[in-house]
Amino acid sequence: MTAGMGEAIDFAGTTRRLEENLAGVIRGKDESIRLLLIALLAGGHVLLEDVPGTGKTTLAKSLARSIAGSFRRIQFTPDLLPADITGSSYYNPRDGSFEFREGPVFANVLLADEINRTSPRTQSALLEVMSESQVTVEGIRRELPQPFFVIATQNPVEFHGTYPLPEAQLDRFTARLTLGYPDLEHEIEILYSQHERHPYEALTPAVTGEEVLWLQEQVRRVRVDRAVAEYILRLVETTRNDPRLRLAISPRGSLALYRTAQAVARMDGRDHALPEDVRTLAVPVLAHRVMLDTKARYGGIMGQHVVEEALEKTPVPR
Repeated sequence: MTAGMGEAIDFAGTTRRLEENLAGVIRGKDESIRLLLIALLAGGHVLLEDVPGTGKTTLAKSLARSIAGSFRRIQFTPDLLPADITGSSYYNPRDGSFEFREGPVFANVLLADEINRTSPRTQSALLEVMSESQVTVEGIRRELPQPFFVIATQNPVEFHGTYPLPEAQLDRFTARLTLGYPDLEHEIEILYSQHERHPYEALTPAVTGEEVLWLQEQVRRVRVDRAVAEYILRLVETTRNDPRLRLAISPRGSLALYRTAQAVARMDGRDHALPEDVRTLAVPVLAHRVMLDTKARYGGIMGQHVVEEALEKTPVPR
């Protein structure tokens, strides 16, 4: 990190520029954009679950351009192999050596499009990538570019030919978010904004990759009082005691809520996290991590309901 960068960068102003950049392309989805940036600043990844045509790919491409980063897209299909994601070694007949060709994961922003359309074997190629920002091929470890951010998409309606994401994969997503259909006013803006060309084409970087790393570093300096940390753990413990669940929140989930609470506090100009930050983020950060038993699932219960009930039951610290 460049010496003195902290003096040159205004955290709130920088994140505001990022939000405005994305809002100029994705109209009327300020809350989803904010959650996306919270996950980025927390050093995590996002599962974007929505129907086709709502702007998922455009959002990922816009984020990459906004941070002056490289962008790669993987279209997940049933015949995709792990090596198609991570890369592999190829034989060079000229000198008889083997050389490594990087896969699409070697990017700052990776779009894993329709991630649930490939087999669990191929999905598992992202486990090390998302947890450790590295790839190990043939025993050799290779670091990925930094910052590294995965946006995975899946269609919540069409399940034909899909493979449900395994628990280990879901647990690696910091947050799950949706865009949804725009309202009438914003959809009119979308129509006119693309009258001559797509607004993405005029998008310019708001920050550099180095500045994003600095922002992530500042997030980790936000103070989290012990009472707030204990509130997170009591909330998680409530889900672990819920008889409707066959799998509750893991320590990775607790840490994700801790980190995102730090991020939203810093974005709001505070040097400390509040219980309200935890309550605001609990559903998008935790709901996709709980696995319901068969009876609860067929009874119409969803992970969101479980987390909302846990919020009601868990006393909020003063």
